[in-house]
Amino acid sequence: MIRIRGRVPRRVLALGLPTAWGAVAITYKMTCPLAQQTGFEARLATSAVFFAVGTGLILHVRKALVRELRQIRQVAGAAQSALLRPLPPRIDGLDIAAAQLSADRGASVGGDLYEVVATEHGVRAVMGDVRGHGLAAIGTAAAVLGSFREAVHDEAELGCVLRRLERAHARHLRERARTEPSVAEEFVTVLLLEIREDGAVYALNCGHPWPYLLSGPRVDPLTRADPLPPLGPFPLPPHLPALPCGHLLPGETLVLHTDGAEDARDANGRFFSLPAALKKAVDQVPQALLGSVFTALLRHTTGTPQDDIALLVLRNDRQPKRPSGARGTARPATSHPQPTTHL
Repeated sequence: MIRIRGRVPRRVLALGLPTAWGAVAITYKMTCPLAQQTGFEARLATSAVFFAVGTGLILHVRKALVRELRQIRQVAGAAQSALLRPLPPRIDGLDIAAAQLSADRGASVGGDLYEVVATEHGVRAVMGDVRGHGLAAIGTAAAVLGSFREAVHDEAELGCVLRRLERAHARHLRERARTEPSVAEEFVTVLLLEIREDGAVYALNCGHPWPYLLSGPRVDPLTRADPLPPLGPFPLPPHLPALPCGHLLPGETLVLHTDGAEDARDANGRFFSLPAALKKAVDQVPQALLGSVFTALLRHTTGTPQDDIALLVLRNDRQPKRPSGARGTARPATSHPQPTTHL
C-alpha cells in the first residue's frame, strides 16, 4: 500500500499539469476578448499564448521521459549487477579480472555472460554470448548462468555441466515460446574451462571463440580444435569428453572473450586485432591488461562498438609446481567435426 500511495501523487501530477495547460489555452480561446479579434496584434498575442502552452507541454513530456529512462537504466543496472556479479580479484591462486561493454548506447545490460567458481573439481569458468544484445538477452543469460553456478558444484565431469546448461537453455526457450514465436531461432555460444590444481586445463566449446594463452611474449589460441555447435539449434552429441588443453603454468594468462572483440571494426571496416592488443599488454596484471585492451577497442571503434564485448582474464599466480611433462603451450587436441556457428 505504501508503494501505491507514493505513486498516485506522481501520476496525478503528471496528468494534471498538461491538463491544466490545455485548459488555460482553451479558456483563453473561448473567453478572452483578445482571442476573438482578427487583427495582427490579436493574432500575435494568441500565437504567443499557444506557443508558451505548447512549449510547456513539450518540456513537461521531455522531463517525464528522461525520468522514466533514468529509472529504466537504474533497473537495468541492478539486473546486470545481479546477473554478472563482480568477480573477486583472486580465486584459488588465480588472479581474475572481467568486464563487459554493451553495444546499446547508455545501457549496461548485454548478451554476454561469464562466471568463475572454485570447486572441488578445480576452478571452473564459463564465457558465453547470447544471440542479440540488450534487455532481450538478459533472460537467456540468467538461465545459463544460474544453471552453471549450481552444476559446477554438483557434476564431477565437465561434460555433465554442459549437459545441464543445454537443458536449462531449452527450458527457458520453451517458456518464452508461449509468447514469442521467433524465440526458436535463438542460440547461445558457451565456453567451459576447468583449471585443476596442477594447472591442467580442460575445455568444452559450443561455438565460442577459443581463449588466448599469454606465455611470456607469445600470444596463441589455447587450441585450434573445432568447437561443437552453439546451444539451441542442434542437440549435443551423446558423449562429451572434456578436451585436454595442456597446462596453465605459473605466470601464464588466459584471456577469454566474446566474438564482439574480434569483430569490432573501425571507420574503414578493418577488424580489431585482439592478439596485437594483448601483445602490447602481455606483462600487465589482469586488471591493467583489461583496461589496456578496452581502451584500444574503444579507440579502434571510436567509442561505438556494434556488438557486446566481454573479456575475462585468468592469470596463474600459484607457486611453481612444474609437473612432469607439463608445457605452457596448448597440446594438440582431437577436433570435433561439428559445424561452427558465429554470432
